[in-house]
Amino acid sequence: MPMTGETLSVDQLSQLLFNLNLVEQRHLDRVRSSLGTKEPTVEEFRNQLLRENLVTNFQFDRLMEGRRTGFFYGAYKALYIVGAGTFARVFRAVHTSTGDVKAVKVLRRRFTEDMTATDQFLREAAMVKPLRHPNIVPVYDVERTRDATYMVMEFVEGRNLRDFLKVRGVFSVEEALRFTLDVATGLDYAFQRGVVHRDIKLSNVLVSSAGRGMLVDFGLAAMEMKTGKEKDDSMSNPRSVDYVGLERVSGVPKHDRRSDIYFVGVMLYHMLTGDSPIVETRDRLQRLSASRFQKVTPLVDLVPDLPQRVAAVIGKAMELDASKRYQTPGDLRRDVANLMELCKANSLGPTLGQMAAQPEGAAAVAAPRIDFDAEREGEDATVMLVESDVSVQDAVREELKKRGYRVLVISDPSRAAARIEDLNFPLDAMIIGSSGLGRLAFESFTDFARKEETAATPLLLLVDRQFKDLLSQMPGAPHRKALALPLNAGSLRKTLHDLIRTRREKDREEA
Repeated sequence: MPMTGETLSVDQLSQLLFNLNLVEQRHLDRVRSSLGTKEPTVEEFRNQLLRENLVTNFQFDRLMEGRRTGFFYGAYKALYIVGAGTFARVFRAVHTSTGDVKAVKVLRRRFTEDMTATDQFLREAAMVKPLRHPNIVPVYDVERTRDATYMVMEFVEGRNLRDFLKVRGVFSVEEALRFTLDVATGLDYAFQRGVVHRDIKLSNVLVSSAGRGMLVDFGLAAMEMKTGKEKDDSMSNPRSVDYVGLERVSGVPKHDRRSDIYFVGVMLYHMLTGDSPIVETRDRLQRLSASRFQKVTPLVDLVPDLPQRVAAVIGKAMELDASKRYQTPGDLRRDVANLMELCKANSLGPTLGQMAAQPEGAAAVAAPRIDFDAEREGEDATVMLVESDVSVQDAVREELKKRGYRVLVISDPSRAAARIEDLNFPLDAMIIGSSGLGRLAFESFTDFARKEETAATPLLLLVDRQFKDLLSQMPGAPHRKALALPLNAGSLRKTLHDLIRTRREKDREEA
């Protein structure tokens, strides 16, 4: 019978930590020495180990319970639990050699012992593994050992959208659209590679420290539970029961690609109203009921000040007639992206309340659609982006290139300086990002502001929230600005355009 916390002495605990490879002997000896000559209590020993970050409460509590497994998954040591669901637990874990922090998702033991569930978990995870996109949490590895079945994923520092919504109550239109655009963009990328999600909900969208929405659990909701020899939709994985209910009432085949789109609409409705449009319940029969999807409270009753155009996108995404719904995530993404542009231009048009108060036919005189794609404010302008974060590189480059800018992307500030010296044409502006470069971005901003070659060049600094205290130290000038992350595309474009225009006007005056 294994010893528990009530029977372990300090010597036994120390030996156990060493035998399980949780703490090296030299660290154990140092901790014992730091506690003085008297024999420490288990509590004193534990507290010192915790203070020196040699063990975590999760690891210690597991030892005290008499458990001797579940500390390691391959090369990763579990630090603590960050999430738990019906099928799996998620740990923050550290690579024992490199120190890299990752999330390790471990299939619960009762499913590990089910060959069908385990094989499905492995197949689905392997399908998701090739996906690499800024709006999808990447899966790096999938393993099955004698003791566990698990996958290694990126660890996202932040909370999920559901947690954010609990705190905020509701999101602004721009915030809700931005997260919806992130989700639709990630779904579109996966859809083009033959992957659907099958579990779209607020808790499966993680929000990174940069404010970017990232989808997690792609494809894993397709795991099925079987009873006997027959597979029954009503006994599907609890995570996909909502999809089964929707597909029954919509009259479409199981795993219809448009089901994900419906639940993106549900998320957007929920973010804007604070309430889910479909009743949230754990009762399986209620979740399968057709009335749950048919009796949705009209948006005008909850948020009459919501722009009609936004409500129209939600309505199309949540069409029960799947033939009238958005047919691909790309279709939805394009409409949400256009709404984002209209929102930034304050041109979303009349609200639901205004439309309801207008006489019949008034919809025909709604505010005209603005075609932002026709704008070419960056025509003939060359911008250098200095940033090592690939997702920020991609976002800025895509946003500016479609506005006519020529964008040079360089990850390292020293290489950027060398490149500038070799250019045979002037730069119109430089953008320096701190998302990947950290404090080096601020040092580089100061250096470029003082260098003769770039002193007159408009500089735009993208500031991660953790570095906002450094802004007061930056060299000021009318042609140097800072924007806070997460990135707002409209603010980026306007600030950059104003900087370049102001500089060109000054050059003309001096000429």
